[in-house]
Amino acid sequence: MRCVWWTLAAGALLCLPGGAGLDNGLARTPPMGWLHWERFMCETDCGKNPSGCISEQLFMQMADMMVSNGWLKAGYRYLCIDDCWLATQRDENNRLQADPTRFPGGIKKLADYVHARGLLLGIYQDVGKATCAGYPGSQGFYELDAQTFADWGIDLLKFDGCNYGTLELLEDGYRRMSIALNRTGRNILYSCEWPLYARRLTKINYTEVAEYCNSWRNFDDIEDSWTSLKYVIDFTASLQGELVAAAGPGGWNDPDMLVIGNFGLSWDQEVTQMALWSIMAAPLLMSNDLRDINPRSKALLQDQEVIAINQDPLGVQGYRLLKVI
Repeated sequence: MRCVWWTLAAGALLCLPGGAGLDNGLARTPPMGWLHWERFMCETDCGKNPSGCISEQLFMQMADMMVSNGWLKAGYRYLCIDDCWLATQRDENNRLQADPTRFPGGIKKLADYVHARGLLLGIYQDVGKATCAGYPGSQGFYELDAQTFADWGIDLLKFDGCNYGTLELLEDGYRRMSIALNRTGRNILYSCEWPLYARRLTKINYTEVAEYCNSWRNFDDIEDSWTSLKYVIDFTASLQGELVAAAGPGGWNDPDMLVIGNFGLSWDQEVTQMALWSIMAAPLLMSNDLRDINPRSKALLQDQEVIAINQDPLGVQGYRLLKVI
């Protein structure tokens, strides 16, 4: 077993054995990549904000940056679309469709562009009737949507949990989408938010969650601030008895995005997030603007010694021993 001892203001951690995740052969180490949400949110007005709106152009530019600026070489493979990519209605065959103005070539064209550069494409959907931003959700269409994603060449699905109805519908939806993705025959990493939403209604069975998901969110969306980051760290530590045992190759606790390279964290706070996310065997999904990132933040995110801790094939999540006040 490879173990790490690290002491920071947040506390001291060491490594303990983890569990096994979804047996689809994916995510044997925590996934690494880029996700648009925290930095770009749901900006859809390309007239007012052409360089920052959720569009085909934004993701193609980020794909180019990931290759030319060393991100792919450093291990960041997934380029992920979050909410607000959709058209407001399904097509005449009830299939999902991208907003035709912002994604004129459709998602298949974008997937081909990303794959041609050696990257993998992630996409967002919701277990409920509508996404958190109000676009069409997957409830009632799990099998159709899974096949649509496979047909487009999607490699990762982030599955949110807004507008789901009852706890039974929520949990059934997460199970059904997992099964549907596997039945397509395409390798699609499944990132679910089951514990985040179900925790409000019931005690989480992490053994079951890990049977269906490759990673799972436990907490609210992270924000670009030390207050938010500290909340996630403390919440993780308060539940570590449940969380550490559930994680391991194939299934990971996801404390949400890396906000390194934005505006809200000091240098020491950026170092703290990178260190702790690596020790916790968390997915390393950046949300920043790769076209304009501080060179020091870039070097931190690409530090191979730190990434090696996160990508250790044993998949051992760090555990806080004590908190230094």
